[in-house]
Amino acid sequence: MCPAGAPASVGTGGPLFAGVTYATGGVFHAGDTDTVVAAPSWPCRDAGFVEAKFDTSLFIYHHGAETVYLLFYVDDIVLTASSESLLRRLIASLQQEFAMKDLGALDHFLGVTVEPHPARLLLHQRQYTLDILKRVGMTDYKPAPLRLTHKYLTFTRPDITYAFQQICLHMHDLREPHLTALKRILRYLRGSVDFGLLHRRSSSTELIVYTDADWAGCPDTRRSTSGYAVFLGGNLVSWSSKRQPLVFVSSAEAEYRAVANGVAEASWLRQLLAELHSPLSRSALVYCDNVSAVYLSTNPVKH
Repeated sequence: MCPAGAPASVGTGGPLFAGVTYATGGVFHAGDTDTVVAAPSWPCRDAGFVEAKFDTSLFIYHHGAETVYLLFYVDDIVLTASSESLLRRLIASLQQEFAMKDLGALDHFLGVTVEPHPARLLLHQRQYTLDILKRVGMTDYKPAPLRLTHKYLTFTRPDITYAFQQICLHMHDLREPHLTALKRILRYLRGSVDFGLLHRRSSSTELIVYTDADWAGCPDTRRSTSGYAVFLGGNLVSWSSKRQPLVFVSSAEAEYRAVANGVAEASWLRQLLAELHSPLSRSALVYCDNVSAVYLSTNPVKH
């Protein structure tokens, strides 16, 4: 959604996307305002932007070799363009509508720190992690390995996704063992504050999905936990760890559900990439370690 009648600021940077280096990117921030329009007439639509069907907070401008992406989140906007001159023209147009300030290179957005490097982009939440540790008084604790946090930390930390999911299962009835496990996660974070996602520039646009499930892994409900990891051009772009809603009587059923979840995510990403004018030329490759689930997936009678 676009903020209406609010002062804003803008920053620029240089993210990488699907092997293409966009010359500029940045963040707009609208000032305090209670006025938000659900169907903005400017700059999104009247300026030639099209609202993405598969992400309603994303607006796309594409004309010839010129491409601009505007991603809105409440009163913040991430902007990237295919050329420096195009970005400057867009900023000049925005300045006619809003009071704006250029913040320079994009380095922080929604708690995520962005560090551009030659041919790669590092996303991490070091400061956000330190703030959490300081809030709970654990900045001086001895680091520990994670054997099994906060939800937003999983944005750039797939290594704690499963542990966090297990803690969340008991958030409405926490006991001492759960608190001990949570402290273990925080100690692990204390020793890994610099961990993050490293996205490298790649000429490959192959979409690969890895899926798995632990059949009847929950000792209380006997429900399984399924997970997937999606890689685009060798870079991890999406992942999930979630308890399945039903109890399955065989490992094949649990694995098949995990495959279905991974395929659904891959389908959404393919359609989103097509809207971003970066369509994939090859079918997604889905990996599963259960032969029965593979046979079920390839049998058209079953789906």
